[in-house]
Amino acid sequence: MLFWLVYFLFNVIRWGSYFNDYWYSFKSNLVEFPIHVIVVYINIYYLIPRLILKRRYLTYVLSLVFMLAIVYLVRTSLNYVLVTRDIWPEAGGTGEFMQLNHIIAVVLGELYVIGFVSAIKLVIDWSLEKRRNEKLAKLQLSTELKYLRTQIQPHFFFNTLNNLYALTLKKSDSAPQMVIKISDLMQYVLYEVNSSKADLLEEINHINTYIDVERMRFNERVECEMDIIGDIEDINVPPLLFLTFIENCFKHGLKGCENVRVNMSFEVLNKDYLEFKLSNTFNAKSSINNEQGIGIANTKRRLSLLFNSDYEFKTTVENNMYNLYLKIPIR
Repeated sequence: MLFWLVYFLFNVIRWGSYFNDYWYSFKSNLVEFPIHVIVVYINIYYLIPRLILKRRYLTYVLSLVFMLAIVYLVRTSLNYVLVTRDIWPEAGGTGEFMQLNHIIAVVLGELYVIGFVSAIKLVIDWSLEKRRNEKLAKLQLSTELKYLRTQIQPHFFFNTLNNLYALTLKKSDSAPQMVIKISDLMQYVLYEVNSSKADLLEEINHINTYIDVERMRFNERVECEMDIIGDIEDINVPPLLFLTFIENCFKHGLKGCENVRVNMSFEVLNKDYLEFKLSNTFNAKSSINNEQGIGIANTKRRLSLLFNSDYEFKTTVENNMYNLYLKIPIR
């Protein structure tokens, strides 16, 4: 209503100035504007959805021509009866009913209104649809990330419970202490990680807890070093991202190897990126690819969803060492 009111006043002032007769302009526009509104909404809500969107272009053109013919007859008749006997004052009194030039002028004027208003409506609809699709995309992204995280948790618990099972078989005195550490890990994974971001310091603390669990299981067979370069306070990262890699170090690093050696580092690059490097012993002959489970594939999918292409992830095997490199944005 606001749009049509503004458009009506604009035309009254425009043609009133042109004819130097604002009262005539007001009356003529008052007759013509209801016709404009009807024609425009027939086009927007009937012809476009039922014909254009269904690719019935010829039917659309014929329907539009028929509608414009009706408009010409109705508009000219109403102007003649209600406003003025001069049906085409722009022509200086020489206009006649059904004259070709008069028909063209009326049709072009009506097409201008139809095109102008329909274009505005389509742009608004496109903008709203684009916004709706963006919201749906974000919702889909959030849903998929939550699904991937729910996959990580049982995968993590399966591995840690295997560690506990191994100690109970040995009737190790370390079993109670391991239960406490696994309990801490479970509490963190189940109750404390409830968002898409986690504090990096917390993640590192729980990585150390997991390594302690593995040390209880394998004793002197585990060698581990960790370097932290730069200020890592107040840095948030995807939860449980690095723990997946640490799990694989022990899952595959001990196959065919007497000891497992793990070296990792966290480095902040220009306050924009976090660089994570990891290397561990690896016997390619003893490691079977189809036993790797969902951990790495899940992590790659998460990285792609979270950072699009703004990350680096590489793995190599050299001299019986499995090397992993990851760089993610922390802005």
